[in-house]
Amino acid sequence: MKILVTGGAGYIGSTTADILAGRGHEVVVLDDLSRGHKAAVPTGCRLVEANIGDREAVAKLLSEGGFEGLVHFAAYAYVGESTTDPGLYLKNNVAGSLVLFDEAYKAGIRRTVFSSSCTVYGVPSALPLVEDHSHDALSPYGASKIMCEQALGWFAKAHDDFGAVALRYFNASGATEVRGEDHAPETHLIPLAIAAAAGRRPPLTVFGTDYPTRDGTCVRDYVHILDLADAHARALDAAAEPGFRAYNVGSGVGYTVKEVLDVVGEVVGTPVPSTLGERRDGDAPALYAAGEKIRTELGWVPEHSDLRRIVTDAWAWHAAHPEGYDD
Repeated sequence: MKILVTGGAGYIGSTTADILAGRGHEVVVLDDLSRGHKAAVPTGCRLVEANIGDREAVAKLLSEGGFEGLVHFAAYAYVGESTTDPGLYLKNNVAGSLVLFDEAYKAGIRRTVFSSSCTVYGVPSALPLVEDHSHDALSPYGASKIMCEQALGWFAKAHDDFGAVALRYFNASGATEVRGEDHAPETHLIPLAIAAAAGRRPPLTVFGTDYPTRDGTCVRDYVHILDLADAHARALDAAAEPGFRAYNVGSGVGYTVKEVLDVVGEVVGTPVPSTLGERRDGDAPALYAAGEKIRTELGWVPEHSDLRRIVTDAWAWHAAHPEGYDD
């Protein structure tokens, strides 16, 4: 199958492109490289540099024909930035995605997999989070994911030959031998903790130690990028069936911030230096997934998402790439 992967120069997108290519698909990556890395694009995957909102560029690429599937990652993904510049997120994540969906359908693509997020749920009223939990995003970033899911739902209602799957994943983490996290700025806990333990950044701030959790720090669900990539490949197969569906993608296990820091310290061999800070607005005490739906319907199992495996793989990549990708 010939597949267009948008955002395929990013952390999760590049790993998914690699998995899809390894399974025999022809993969074309569309990425403007504003937040991705050219070096992350897998060998053998053609890179087209353009923004998803550039209708002329998207239409020109798709006019070459033969595309059967779309896996859409390209989005800005900083929650804090989205609250200070919501227009940027609405323009890129929402308006750009609508251009992409429209041109993809006109070009004959009938399978779409969308990179969504657990941020669509907001603060959970019950745990573990199930897919039919209410949507109450706390940021423009989360709202942009809701809007794109809704758009795909309407596309599916309007076209009875169109299938779309949204994957709402929790904390993407881990690495492969050649691909890992290299964000600027970095906001994810595990790479920040690794950098602090390795002496590459100041002590880590733990935001809030008085939550109603087992040690007072926030609980989160971490899922390995290899498992995420596999979920996208399975979702692409499932999107052959018309209609719109959404699935949580998480390990189903929650770890506290302190537990993550302890494992990072053990793996790196040096305790993670940290300071205590006040709670941040919008941080839920705990977020972890109910995964029965994706396991039952797609046969997906998080085989690599044990916390120690995640941290070990992440540390191996960061140790080999102390400055990130060499772009």
